[in-house]
Amino acid sequence: MVQTTASSTQLLRQINSDALVRFALEEHVFTAGEAMAVTGLTRATVLGVCDGLVDAGWLEEAGDGQASGGTLKGRPARRYQLREAAGVVVGLDAGESHLTTIVADLRGRELGTRRRNIDSHAVGRAGRSAAAHELIRLALHDAGRTLDDVLLTVVGIPAPVDANGQSPEGDFWDLMNSGFASHLHGMVAVENDANLAAIAELAHEPSANQATLLTGERFGAGLIVDGRLLRGPRGGAGEMRFLDMLTAGKFVPDEGVTDGFGALARKWARSRIHSYEGKTVLRELPEGEVNAEDVFQAAREGDPFAEDIIARLGARLARIAVVLSSLLDIERVVIAGGISRAIEPVLEHARKLLPTDTGLPLPELVASTFGAEVVVKGAIESALTHIKREPHVFLPRAARS
Repeated sequence: MVQTTASSTQLLRQINSDALVRFALEEHVFTAGEAMAVTGLTRATVLGVCDGLVDAGWLEEAGDGQASGGTLKGRPARRYQLREAAGVVVGLDAGESHLTTIVADLRGRELGTRRRNIDSHAVGRAGRSAAAHELIRLALHDAGRTLDDVLLTVVGIPAPVDANGQSPEGDFWDLMNSGFASHLHGMVAVENDANLAAIAELAHEPSANQATLLTGERFGAGLIVDGRLLRGPRGGAGEMRFLDMLTAGKFVPDEGVTDGFGALARKWARSRIHSYEGKTVLRELPEGEVNAEDVFQAAREGDPFAEDIIARLGARLARIAVVLSSLLDIERVVIAGGISRAIEPVLEHARKLLPTDTGLPLPELVASTFGAEVVVKGAIESALTHIKREPHVFLPRAARS
């Protein structure tokens, strides 16, 4: 009986502490009375828990109540604030050909950013992990912080990821999921990059039923249904394997199931430019060097060959949107990734092709505003959500020192 009572008391203290840390993460400076109004706790409980959080390194006292200009007589109210030195979070976009990291404080304010290109196939798993570790160290140095300040690092990778951060067997997926948890400092969570893109978009524009299509060289979807991220037991939700059948990709040599819009624009341009009978400015570029940006720029200038490629991409997007809307009742489809800033002509074409006789509202087709940083920004958002959900899992730097 004594053990049960002690355990219950400890659990209650943890619940109350978590509630006050969450409140502190949202407020700049607060009094016990303000915390009482939000948490429903008594004054004695709030003061006791705040004292404990000061000792633990989460909070610090912000000075007396007169500092705000008040003239009330009597003992000034004790004021608290989140301790800035409690720690930071790190987001890492560990793509196939690039690494991007952001260091942010516990309110999400970005303190340092670094990016570098990487040849994952040349450096292998160990090289990816080592490069990530060094890039994070440099970003922390830029922010005036060290590895010991990191409470949580969230890593986004182009591979399916289950709830435990593991990917299914496969040479490419094994390379992308490079054992970051064992090589990076502190607590590490690994997540699918498209899922993180969806988390970034959800925080930016809340929508209970939304698909974020992360597209560039590769293609994947982060799916939010009824306000929850869909993952699947092996992390396979959103892998878009249905495209192989939907587009007959097995029989079209320049159209692969995993190809993103950037890869498709480049492949279609290079493979058909010589058979195209009309004029196109893309022929003026060195053979084999036409890329997606060239195609989109030519289309903006009215090049008919490039416009045809845009139309094909729009038709592909419209089919994907219809499938997602039909299966999951998706209301909003967001195109994300570096190509998102140039994707509007594709969206315009796709909107015209959406069927209007289904009896159901058409999904909204929009471009992300985050550009190439959507994954790493989603990683930061995910890290902050983890901390807010279970603050007791994390130790502020003062407690670890």
